[in-house]
Amino acid sequence: MTQLLKARNGVITPEMETILESEPISRDALLKGVGDGTIVVLANPAHVKMGGVPLAIGKGTRIKVNANLGTSQDDYRMAQEKAKLEASLKAKADTVMDLSTGGDLNAIRRTLINDCPVPFGTVPIYQAEADIAARKGSFLDLVAEDLLSVIENQARDGVDFMTIHAGIRLRGVEHLRSSGRLTGVVSRGGGLLASWMLHHRRENPLFERFDDVLDICRSHDVTISLGDALRPGSLHDATDTLQVDELNTLGDLVLRCRDSGVQSMVEGPGHVPLDQIETNVILQKRLCHGAPFYVLGPLVTDIAAGWDHITGAIGGALAGWIGVDYLCAVTPAEHLALPSPEEVYAGVMAFRVAAHAADVARRFPGAMERDHAMSRARFNLDWDRQIELAMDPHTMKEVRQERKSETRACTMCGPYCPMDLVKNLSDDEGSQESSD
Repeated sequence: MTQLLKARNGVITPEMETILESEPISRDALLKGVGDGTIVVLANPAHVKMGGVPLAIGKGTRIKVNANLGTSQDDYRMAQEKAKLEASLKAKADTVMDLSTGGDLNAIRRTLINDCPVPFGTVPIYQAEADIAARKGSFLDLVAEDLLSVIENQARDGVDFMTIHAGIRLRGVEHLRSSGRLTGVVSRGGGLLASWMLHHRRENPLFERFDDVLDICRSHDVTISLGDALRPGSLHDATDTLQVDELNTLGDLVLRCRDSGVQSMVEGPGHVPLDQIETNVILQKRLCHGAPFYVLGPLVTDIAAGWDHITGAIGGALAGWIGVDYLCAVTPAEHLALPSPEEVYAGVMAFRVAAHAADVARRFPGAMERDHAMSRARFNLDWDRQIELAMDPHTMKEVRQERKSETRACTMCGPYCPMDLVKNLSDDEGSQESSD
């Protein structure tokens, strides 16, 4: 029985008890949120048995951050992926997704998930595409059973959540050429399915066999992350007819998930101008019945290649403040190359900053208290306490040790630190008054 079905029966599971230890949410609110689908609990029992720690995403919980790992056809070194996982965990990513397309995909996934204490996600169509291309020579020879087999195998391995691109429909793909889009389809899973549908002139097999997908995910309590295959890949394409039409379909699929007792969340854009982010969040929440919203960025400009962890974090902070529940980290290598472990670390940290900024802005319980504690430590020039409170203590400690001032202050101000000057002046005046 899934976490959703247990919640509907009024059962607080051990996984929910674990969540209550780390989230400032009441038992009743958690039970209600999981039961009505506005909160998901990522906890495939097989992964929990390996030591995976359950996580809640959605209404009344703090905003979470995901890190993407994964090989490509050009680079499929297992050591590199393990290093990326270590970087993600060091940066305190809340979840990790394996997007591998090159090498021994089963071995890569199983190795990573065994070493991963946080919830673990995949995109099954990537493996289905690779397997069919290797066996038959072309992904176009794929049939629905191939997809279902991969979903089943990954669920058995303990995958906690899967991106399922069931919302892209033949009608939408057929309108791509006349849509006026600048960047067409930028979702890799969406592009594979679009090419398959156009070649066969048939409906999306994930949509046609969605009941079978639900059966598998219910059996293993895998949360379905409904992929936005037609998300905008440029500011020009944001909030267009194709995106909104798919969003309507995703809303229908959310209801089918809930009716089947399967947990679900919905993925979102993409590239979106700042002034359209609020519209996108409100649309998703309404059309998808309050399901947790998971966004890639959104990136707020198209011209910052090499710095897209910043463009994405800007959009992510605003989206989180408005109502997004879950941010997918973008690395500096976005649009350029497969990211390195160092770039994965930078991306996760940028998005953790965005998530925390959004939690502060929405007055999430406990978020601002840490900032106040840091301010007190900064005023007192208490460096050990600042490092302890820092979001990235490793970097702070490294910079502090490399460039340490001879004074108590940092090397930027040295003896002219304004906080120290004023504090010392106040202390001197207090001492003089007491002596008088």
